[in-house]
Amino acid sequence: MSLESFTSGPTLEVISQTIDIVSEFVLSAGNVLVKKDSFKELAAYLQRIAPILKQLTKEKISDSDTFKHAIKILNRKVKDAKQLAQECSKTSKVYLLVNCRTIIKRLKHNTSEISRALGLIPLATPGLSAGIIDEIGKLCDNMQAAEFKAAISEEEILEKIESAIQEKNVDRSYANNLVLLIAEALGITNDRSALKKELEEFKNEIENAQLRKDRAEAIQMDQIIALLERSDTASSTKEKELKYFAKRNSLGTQPLEPLQSFYCPITGDVMVDPVETTSGQTFERSAIEKWFAEGHKQCPLTFITLDTSILRPNKTLKQSIEEWKDRNTMIRIASMREKIQSGDKVEVLRCLQTLQDLCEQKDQHKEWVILENYIPVLIQILSEKNRDIKNHVLVILCMLVKDSEDAKERIANVYNAIESIVHSLGRRLGERKLAVALLLELSKYDVLRENIGKVQGCILLLVTMSSSEDNQAAKDATELLEKLACSDQNVIQMAKANYFKHLLQRLSTGPDDVKMIMVKMLAEMESTDHNKEILLDNGILSPLLHLVSHNDVQMKLVALKAIHNLSSLKKNGLKMIQQGVARPLFGILFQHNLSSSSLCEHVAPIVMQLAVSTISQDSQTPVLLLESDEDICNLFSLISYTVPDVRQLIIQTFYALCQSPSASYIRTKLRECPSVLVLVKLFENENLNLRASAVKLFSCLVESCEEATILEHVNQKCIETLLLILKSSSDEEEIVSAMGIIYYLPKIQQITQWLFDAGALLTICNYIQKGKDKDIQKSKLVENSVGALCRFTIPTNLEWQKCAAETGIITVLVQLLESGTPSTKQLAALSLTQFSKRSHELSSPMPKRSGFWCFSAQAEAGCLVHGGVCTVESSFCLLEADAVGPLAKTLGESDPGVSETSLDALLTLIEGEKLQTGSKVLADQNVIPLIIRFIGSPSPGLQEKSLHALERIFQLYEFQQKYGVSAQMPLVDLTQRGSGSMKSLAARILAHLNVLHDQSSYF
Repeated sequence: MSLESFTSGPTLEVISQTIDIVSEFVLSAGNVLVKKDSFKELAAYLQRIAPILKQLTKEKISDSDTFKHAIKILNRKVKDAKQLAQECSKTSKVYLLVNCRTIIKRLKHNTSEISRALGLIPLATPGLSAGIIDEIGKLCDNMQAAEFKAAISEEEILEKIESAIQEKNVDRSYANNLVLLIAEALGITNDRSALKKELEEFKNEIENAQLRKDRAEAIQMDQIIALLERSDTASSTKEKELKYFAKRNSLGTQPLEPLQSFYCPITGDVMVDPVETTSGQTFERSAIEKWFAEGHKQCPLTFITLDTSILRPNKTLKQSIEEWKDRNTMIRIASMREKIQSGDKVEVLRCLQTLQDLCEQKDQHKEWVILENYIPVLIQILSEKNRDIKNHVLVILCMLVKDSEDAKERIANVYNAIESIVHSLGRRLGERKLAVALLLELSKYDVLRENIGKVQGCILLLVTMSSSEDNQAAKDATELLEKLACSDQNVIQMAKANYFKHLLQRLSTGPDDVKMIMVKMLAEMESTDHNKEILLDNGILSPLLHLVSHNDVQMKLVALKAIHNLSSLKKNGLKMIQQGVARPLFGILFQHNLSSSSLCEHVAPIVMQLAVSTISQDSQTPVLLLESDEDICNLFSLISYTVPDVRQLIIQTFYALCQSPSASYIRTKLRECPSVLVLVKLFENENLNLRASAVKLFSCLVESCEEATILEHVNQKCIETLLLILKSSSDEEEIVSAMGIIYYLPKIQQITQWLFDAGALLTICNYIQKGKDKDIQKSKLVENSVGALCRFTIPTNLEWQKCAAETGIITVLVQLLESGTPSTKQLAALSLTQFSKRSHELSSPMPKRSGFWCFSAQAEAGCLVHGGVCTVESSFCLLEADAVGPLAKTLGESDPGVSETSLDALLTLIEGEKLQTGSKVLADQNVIPLIIRFIGSPSPGLQEKSLHALERIFQLYEFQQKYGVSAQMPLVDLTQRGSGSMKSLAARILAHLNVLHDQSSYF
């Protein structure tokens, strides 16, 4: 580098070299394997120093010794930093991690020294510019304030290493966890080969340390590698087996007796924690401490006075005892394998208990059991019927596989191992708990986790256990299901077992191909009502609607099938409407293009089911499927455009809505559409199902449809078609609806004549006569038929009346007064009323007696009311039909409409000249007391009719005498509390009874 400078040549060269080293450091700092942030921070400081150094080469500076010294220090420390960065770029990651404190210390030192050297430059060079001095000051402050420290995870690892070395903790589980912590801190995968590679590099680094003759470091590294070699990662299964069997085979086959020195002189037992006293004698710690606590000061053996505060651990003896125990344990473990396979249940149980105790004592014992290949033996005896044997096996297996990849791999290699364990899930609670805990541990191994889900019935048993009353069993089962949910097939099996959590997650967040699998399963699954409700309550609708808006048509179709499945539950239908399902469905229906035609065939049945769900609602605020006039018109318009199946479903949708709380609104809006024309045209459709749906919907609209609209579209041909439907249809609901249409068609001469000419009267009467059972559908048919009959019993058309009477229908009507529904009774009473109005004029005069009276036969008595000869078919006489009693009985009905119509029928008996005879008939049937009771009825019509009847009846003296007293109080009460017209009417009756005079102000 050629720079113009006022400094000496050597100093300039050092400055230039330092600038180059800074660049090299920055490059190396980007490649370090540990403490990246710390090196990055130092690199940033050095990058700020480089421009200062370049500027110094251009300043007029005296080449003082202080300046040279500062530059040399700066150069040396930047070199040190560069060397540290290079070491951290190529040395073993594990080595760097265990030396992270040293690295931090060196970083701190270098940063501090560089800052100190930089701070000397302004003191040694008085000619520096103010800008450089200011920048040096800021940079020195920043570098002095810099804090480099090990990360929390690094400190945790170092503390665990130190603790394990100090306490001589060589537990395999501890080592496995430590290796995993190191891998996580260094960003290494948990793959065994990757971890082993890192540990091998760490061993190589230790050899380098030994070559450098760094004795202290080499010893420390040897201790660390001895600890890490206890992990499963450090060596292969084969290496472990070779090492283990080499040692075990060198021990012989018989356990050794303990040496005398192993026994505690106080307890006589082999020592666990031997300590040496000041007399040089060794005792069990707990025993000698108890000796001292009892007040003894002398040695139990030598009786020398002891310093009770000094007890030195006898580490050599303790290690010898441990080695002796390990030797004997190794021999015991090897010797029990054949005994467990012997089949002797007592011996097997004893050995299993011993094996379980050994596994609980020490982690190393578990490794020896694994290496002795006990796992296949234990799996084999899981098929034993003895419950205690199976429980011991499950406990031992669970201990063996915990934190042991080797044990899990061995189980994976045993034929039917997972199946044998899964079978225990269906046993008693204790065995189930142990089995699920074992499976949970095994699920941490990928191959086994895959196998667990494949075992038939496993997932169903786990789902059942997840709701167990035993909290631990339920927790383990739920956690295992979480792990098994990594497989789409397992998620499907869970859903089939009514466990939907992961299905919902997949539908919400999974990729499209997974969503398709899940929604297809949901669409095809036969779910109970309870499961459908659970799915909806857990939020299934939102992801399904999202799929309905998907670009892929096949995805849309499958999602619609799933929604259709859920909407079949009425309770769900209401909730789905509330959650906004209608709008996207209507969006598909209203598109009117070829691409949406297949979708419409799937949407229409959903909409129909949603409509059905609105029929019965408990809420005070009804849930509405169609909320706007536009929706109603758009949906109804589809009847003219779509295929028959969709047309039928749309009609059924409106039919359901016409029975919902919004029925009045729906009917009103449909009447504004050309609904009558469209539906009437469908009466002749060859598709019988479509025709039936049209008839049913029309029956809902005809009742209050404007007469002009009906007359515009309902002609004689339409009437004949309805009669044909009544005679030929096998659909009972269609027959009921067709009869309902005839019932509610405008009661005008022309329509009734068309019906009469088409033979409707006989058909109607036949349905009335046949429908006497209690079936709900038949009851409605009878009700509509009796209603339809009413148009033929009007007193203004004697021809129709006579034709009706000739069918014997009057007798049937009387029977219906006792067996029909309230509406049927009311309609039957109405027809009887209309018949009775013509009875007086149709009653034949009594024949005159001829010849001599004394020789002629006595004449028959005439009708008690009409005076002449009456029959049911000729004069429609209520007395001849025995209708008075049943009519009187219906006066007691709770439905005021029934009572009022029955009263109308009875009052035809006292019309005109029939007052005297008719009143007597009413009195004989105890009708008059009932009429008196109606004075206080809450029904205005019933009250008014009863008052008019009593006004006539009480014109007769004998009835005043008989019933006047009982009528007075209710009449007086009515004169005080009733309406104006009622008061006046009541007062007139009281005048008849001589309670008020004719000039009373009540008149």
